Amino acid sequence: MGRIIFHVDVNSAFLSWEAVYRLYHLGGRLDLRTVPSAVGGSQEHRHGIILAKSIPAKAYKIQTGEPIVDAKRKCPDLIIVPPNYDLYNRSSKALLSVLGRYSDRIEQYSIDEAFLDMSGCTDDPEKTAHEIKDTVKNELGFTVNIGVAQNKLLAKMASDFKKPDRVHTLWPEEIPQKMWPLPVRDLFFVGRASERKLNGLGIRTIGDLACADERMLHAALKSHGLLIRQYANGIDGGDLVVTPPPNKGYGNSLTTPRDVTDARTAKLYLLSLAETVSARLRADRAKISVVSVSLRDCDLHTCGHQTQLAAPTDLTAEIALAADRLFDELWNGTPIRQLGIHTAKASYDGMRQFGMFDPFDYEKQRRAETAVDALRKKYGADCVMRACFLPPGDNDGSGLRIDHMGGGVSREKRSVDYSREKVL
Repeated sequence: MGRIIFHVDVNSAFLSWEAVYRLYHLGGRLDLRTVPSAVGGSQEHRHGIILAKSIPAKAYKIQTGEPIVDAKRKCPDLIIVPPNYDLYNRSSKALLSVLGRYSDRIEQYSIDEAFLDMSGCTDDPEKTAHEIKDTVKNELGFTVNIGVAQNKLLAKMASDFKKPDRVHTLWPEEIPQKMWPLPVRDLFFVGRASERKLNGLGIRTIGDLACADERMLHAALKSHGLLIRQYANGIDGGDLVVTPPPNKGYGNSLTTPRDVTDARTAKLYLLSLAETVSARLRADRAKISVVSVSLRDCDLHTCGHQTQLAAPTDLTAEIALAADRLFDELWNGTPIRQLGIHTAKASYDGMRQFGMFDPFDYEKQRRAETAVDALRKKYGADCVMRACFLPPGDNDGSGLRIDHMGGGVSREKRSVDYSREKVL
């Protein structure tokens, strides 16, 4: 039958996983998926935005990424539940375990999406897709949409058709009927800016784009215009990325609970980010040669600064030292609401050239930091921390203690104390 690709997409993933957990593990009686509800971050920690929403919440035009206060204004009865990324990771792994029964070629596209190469695995793709969908629902309790097509692009487009709990096909002969009437903004890789430019050219549907003049598109959108025209015609030569390529860089950022107005507190946050970034480097046996620091101030202006290191490193101490130096050169005193450390030029050969003026005994320092990694892996991230992060709290002057391993998924999002939650 040629190439067959499935795109599996969990319906309202975070909200669905929370709903299933409450129903089947906490004795809840209300299915959050059936009422206006949403997963929302902590307003106290300035993460107070909508992360996921139920299908009934869409009727109130509640948008992912909007502030919770705005969502509540649209729907005063909206039920808000806190995020639980530990639960999401477990649910994602359970999904991949089910998918692995049907194909050994799987690309995890995101925490709640995956592509399967089903070529040669089925004589009836649509029937197999229904079987996968029903298996996920019966065994795991949540629903998925599955798009069936000859390439990744069309499979992803198909899975976005009517939801939830559906299987849709999008074979080449179905493109004019199923895809071309859709608004051009529904096409993969067409963002708001591209949509505005295309609308200005009189292109409002995917079908309009598929037939548009290539020279006109190149003049308006350069090579991107030619690429999305190919997509509009269902052309996609991309293969599944079963084994992700090595990272070219590592980074983390965080939004502070209060605006930071002094360098000492800012450098504590940078140290916490350096702890997280360097631990990821050591886990992947990688070293980096470039460190950059980014700042966003209270007026939402962003700036950054970077430096090339004398030798590749994976040490918290070296990354933090470079970040502190960059911060001193970059910060102009404006209150800060977000900080980030990013790295580049990752290498995986395990070699490091020692220098006469190295500020650290690299091997000795690395053995110490690797030992800390092992302890944290065995006993939890909080079993060893630097004295500057120890309780009592208020080490940033705001009444909220700085997490000694900052960035990524913040502590309040990693798990939920359900004893404090009202489970309906």
